[in-house]
Amino acid sequence: MCTVTFIPLGNKILLTSNRDEKAVRKQAISPAVTAYNSANLLFPKDAEAGGTWIGASDTGTIMVLLNGGFIKHEPAAEYRKSRGLVFLDVLSETKALPSFKKTNLLGIEPFTLVIWEDGKLYECRWSGEEKYIREMDITQPHIWSSVTLYTSAIIQKREQWFKNWLDVHPQPSITDIRKFHLFGGEGDSENDICMNRNNAMFTVSITSIECNRQQAIMYYEDLINQNKTEATLTFVQEQPVA
Repeated sequence: MCTVTFIPLGNKILLTSNRDEKAVRKQAISPAVTAYNSANLLFPKDAEAGGTWIGASDTGTIMVLLNGGFIKHEPAAEYRKSRGLVFLDVLSETKALPSFKKTNLLGIEPFTLVIWEDGKLYECRWSGEEKYIREMDITQPHIWSSVTLYTSAIIQKREQWFKNWLDVHPQPSITDIRKFHLFGGEGDSENDICMNRNNAMFTVSITSIECNRQQAIMYYEDLINQNKTEATLTFVQEQPVA
């Protein structure tokens, strides 16, 4: 939930997320297709709060969550609901973007939500007070880094790493982008794409979604237990990709 990349590849897109978490947090449950509200969703499950940070809906929507809105915030003592459960509520609606717009987020910790829906890409931010929505260029790759973990200078540096990597990999495969999420950076363990801060906070998993018109394939790697899971969700109807 702390580093995300989007790559368009003509008839499909690749959306990949590194989850950076505290060592004391329970390990997530591997992804599976689950009935949630009125939809079938594919997602790995947070073992503590029961939500998730990345998922796909059988309606064709793909989403991923990052902690924080625009700036690093001081967490409140308590929040009304976890961001991961809000994520599932939004994803399980027929359309996620209208759901985000109408959802009451007061009392919810700030977050950034990347939504792929109906062949369009949206960056949705909740500052803790206001919502902001920006439509992104779907012809270009994008990278996001959590503002709760990385300074603006480091975020810019990571954007440059991604740009440099794309110069060498203009048409990357799912294996290529996963290698970037595992090895990208310059040897700074605290800020590399796969990070480790004194074994107290580190990248615990890498999740990729390869989405075409008919289905979403999720590739999940638990870096702690070195387990890999692959799961597929078929859409109820064909989706636009580009």
